[in-house]
This record gives sequence, C-alpha cells and structure tokens, in this order.
Amino acid sequence: MFLTQMHLNPARRGTRQLLSSPQRMHAAVMAAFPPDTDPSSGTSTVAGGGEGRVLWRVDRNQHAIALYISSPDQPDLTHVVEQAGWPASATSWRTTATDAFQARLETDQEWVFRLTANPVHTVRGADGARGKRLAHVTIEQQEQWLHSRAEARGFKVISAAISRRETVTFTRRTDGQGRKVTLAVATYDGLLRVTDPDQLRATLASGIGRAKGYGCGLMTLAPPR
Repeated sequence: MFLTQMHLNPARRGTRQLLSSPQRMHAAVMAAFPPDTDPSSGTSTVAGGGEGRVLWRVDRNQHAIALYISSPDQPDLTHVVEQAGWPASATSWRTTATDAFQARLETDQEWVFRLTANPVHTVRGADGARGKRLAHVTIEQQEQWLHSRAEARGFKVISAAISRRETVTFTRRTDGQGRKVTLAVATYDGLLRVTDPDQLRATLASGIGRAKGYGCGLMTLAPPR
C-alpha cells in the first residue's frame, strides 16, 4: 500500500472547484490510476498486481489544504497539480510505501490517529421492509459510532475528539442523470491502542464506514508526541 500527500493551492480556481464537490474530487483521484481501476468502488487491480481500496481525505487548517490518498499502487497526480497545485514545484506530491510500517504494528502499541468518516446507522423498516440509512447528527452519536466500531477493526479508542463536523451536499451524476447526495461528515482526532494488528492493517487498507468514494473512511496513524 501507498500513502500520498499533495498540498492544494487555495488560490487556484481548480482547487475551489474540487473542494466544492466530493464527486469532482473522486473523479480527479480515480483519474490518477490506469483505466482498469474500478471507478465506482475504488478497487484497484493495477500495475504490480496490487489489489485494494483507493481512499482519499482532505485535511484543512489555517495554513494549508492537503489531499491524502491511500492506494495499492502509486498515483500519478500530474493532472491535479495542473488544476489545483503548484505546477512549477519540483515536489508536487509525495508518495510513501506503507507496507513496512504496517508490518511493524503490534498489540498494545499506541498511535495518534485521524479519521474522516460518514457516521450512519440503519433503521429497520416495518414488516421486514428494507432498512433506511440515517446519519448520526449529534456529537455524542458520532463519538459513539466510532467507539462501537473500533473493536471489530483492530483497535480501541483511548481518547478522541471531533475536530470538524459538516454536512456536504452535492450532485452525483450517473448515466447523465443528477442525484442529490447529502453526507454528514465528521473528522476525528485522537489516540488509539492496537488490539488486533492484522485487523487494523485491513482497516487501514479498506477504510471505515460508508461514503468511501467521497472522502470518508481513510484513517492515518502517527507516533504519539
């Protein structure tokens, strides 16, 4: 697996266009991989026999906007640099292989994490009807959503805070038709403890929750300060 970081230029019109719609950003990210990457699921079976999920996330602070991509193969972000970066820069993006890092994950290790996710739950329909997916909208609900999913994904949340909450609305176009999509998105920053290294490795590769094609699901780890 690979983790890529690219800083976006906030002064570029292309940056504003990409940030205005997860559908546009999804298309830009998937265009960084060859045509045999499945654009609907983000599953890659590209050069080198890699196979896994393409995930992405946008981190924003007062000083920078950064695009992160986790993928089984290295992306080519030339088109994104031309649209939303600094084309004259010699280091437009940085890609790092993560397999060696993930191989060192062990039980009881502690890591700082960041995750942007789409916390939802399913309400069962009456008389066996198909359940309806609803967003968790309060901070308490969104925090509980993460805690309830951690154990099955190879970690325990020691502490976590929601650093960003937003409702994102955009138009998803399929077969020439526009469908309005609304996502409740939360970014979590915190500290976790590894409980199952193999399961955590799978989580890092496949993501957490829904809306993975639209900037949700990517968890990154860093050493505690």
